[in-house]
Amino acid sequence: MEAFAGRFQLIDLIGTGGMGSVWRAWDLRRSTYVAAKVLGQHDAATLLRFVREQSLRIEHRHVIAPHGWAADDDKVVFAMDLVRGGSVATLLGDHGPLPTAYVAIMLDQLLHGLSAVHAARVVHRDVKPANLLLDVTGTGRPHLRLSDFGVAGLLDEPRMTHRSMILGTPGYLAPEQLTGADPDPRQDLYAVGAVAAELLTGERPAPDGNPREPVGPLSDFIRHLTAPDPSDRPTSAAAAAQLLATATANEPTSWANGPDTPEVFEQLPPLPSPWTPTGPQPPATPSPGPTNTPTTHQTRTNSPALPSPPAPTGQPGPGAPFAAGAEAGAGAAGAGVRASPGRVPGAGVGEAAAGVAGAGIGVGAAGVGAGGGGRDVGRGELVGGGVSQGRGSWAWWVAGVCWVGAVGLLGSAIWLLIR
Repeated sequence: MEAFAGRFQLIDLIGTGGMGSVWRAWDLRRSTYVAAKVLGQHDAATLLRFVREQSLRIEHRHVIAPHGWAADDDKVVFAMDLVRGGSVATLLGDHGPLPTAYVAIMLDQLLHGLSAVHAARVVHRDVKPANLLLDVTGTGRPHLRLSDFGVAGLLDEPRMTHRSMILGTPGYLAPEQLTGADPDPRQDLYAVGAVAAELLTGERPAPDGNPREPVGPLSDFIRHLTAPDPSDRPTSAAAAAQLLATATANEPTSWANGPDTPEVFEQLPPLPSPWTPTGPQPPATPSPGPTNTPTTHQTRTNSPALPSPPAPTGQPGPGAPFAAGAEAGAGAAGAGVRASPGRVPGAGVGEAAAGVAGAGIGVGAAGVGAGGGGRDVGRGELVGGGVSQGRGSWAWWVAGVCWVGAVGLLGSAIWLLIR
């Protein structure tokens, strides 16, 4: 999946609004799921407001502010924490009017979040149940977070809209906003009073800005916050929170014993494949199967036992000791040498022994016979005993010729001396 601007992978659409759409996305830089707000078609003023929203960096446990943004061609996106429990509007639609103690907790959290927003010299200007998000807490204590600063205004800064343009949602707008007044924190407090009345009654305030005042411990609190004159409202969110604490001081703080306990549960749909709760699922790697690696079989022919050299017959002559040594040496050479194809190491050793014998030791034939019994390892052929005997006869013939030649030379030398 391609990442938007190389950072955000948009997964599925989870909401739409007047300024664009909200997606569940994966932040490649932070390696976590985020809510990505994508700005659709826009003019210069809308883009400037969008950029102003993403520039807000309000760190508070009850506020959701953007923590990153990216742009690609004509689209802009910024990311914020992903809240999974839906909004207060969703809870109100599922449950209906909420218990007073439950509402008091959410209002207190909202006022603490607004106190941090106003301290940053920002006016939200669109406080309503749909912009109050909830973490998943089940039937436990709710955890509210103020979101969507798309129409927020900065105090003591030039306006980006004409006075005739009204920003916000009808029913939650203070009367002075309808006349184009500059941003004021007390406008947000009016919206808090309208939200409180809706949570207790289940009825959305009328577009004309006259919320229904419920009967109960919070009625005076709601009346003060929704006063038509801004000067009759609390001066700050902290002052409103103190007023709320005073109104509920003698009221029970538990709602769990009621007939219908509010429950905040997971509102997001299941992640599509291949996404998992911890992030994208890595591509499956094929499991290693049996490998058909050809096995190289090395054929090795076991060498048959070489024949022992023939025992000398008859009475040993004067050269018998030398013949025994020649037999032992030639036999060892013929039995243990491995050579390349086409060569018979036993024969070579035998020939050398025969040459020595021809020079003056007449017993070398036995060594040749032993050598002739050698094995050609490369071709796996044995040199037959007949070949050994032929070569031995040839060695005797050479020795005889040499003997005759030596006698002739000796006779010639004697004749020359006598003459």
